[in-house]
Amino acid sequence: MSALRILLVDDEPLALRRLDTLFGDIDDVVVVGTAATGGEAERQIAALQPDLVMLDISMPQKSGIRVAADLAADPRPEIIFVTAFEQYAPDAFEVDAADYLLKPVRFDRLRQAVERARRRRTMRDAENRLAGMAPAEVRDAAIWVQVPSGNLRLPVAQIEWVEAARDYVLFHTSTRSYIHRISMTALEDVLDPEQLMRVHRSSFIRPALVKAVQRLGKGLIALEMEDGAVVQVGPSYVRAVLDRLGLA
Repeated sequence: MSALRILLVDDEPLALRRLDTLFGDIDDVVVVGTAATGGEAERQIAALQPDLVMLDISMPQKSGIRVAADLAADPRPEIIFVTAFEQYAPDAFEVDAADYLLKPVRFDRLRQAVERARRRRTMRDAENRLAGMAPAEVRDAAIWVQVPSGNLRLPVAQIEWVEAARDYVLFHTSTRSYIHRISMTALEDVLDPEQLMRVHRSSFIRPALVKAVQRLGKGLIALEMEDGAVVQVGPSYVRAVLDRLGLA
């Protein structure tokens, strides 16, 4: 498997250095360049043709959203937005971003986002990302989510975990994240707790995909998921989560 070629774009030198340092601990990636403005990012993308662009949203000359929206369809790198502002999330997913990370970037979320972008890259030639699903999965409960081309029926069976993002939620699957406007309380009424269990006021997880339980002290725990994400468990959910995992 060839290394994923990555371009880092941010107008803050410290942010660029932090990302570069974090990528040093991720396997099979190589940082091929950096850029500090939207215009420079476009020139570097054209010259270097990276597989993945870590793209800040608020930049001089041209925003990261505009840069992503103006990219040619082919060849088009995967985009992971990195920003300090949650309110840009709906716009980010309108331009088909692989993921959306808030600063300061956590290593586990970065690694998860990169692996998702890698999988999306390998699946790009597929005309329909749902084509490989088994018939039984297609019949499962689903949620209609917005995508740039309109709406997509997202089977609940594909959702690995869910996190809140202000007035929206992010559905994380193995290949990308989808944004959906709904409260966590309303979502809890929709989801089957046997499939997706609420573990925090801001997150749901699929218990079958929990790889490890981290003991944080004082009775608190976090869950390491198969994709590398680490999800905090709220104090009031700890007992139910441990019971569900057979660890009580």
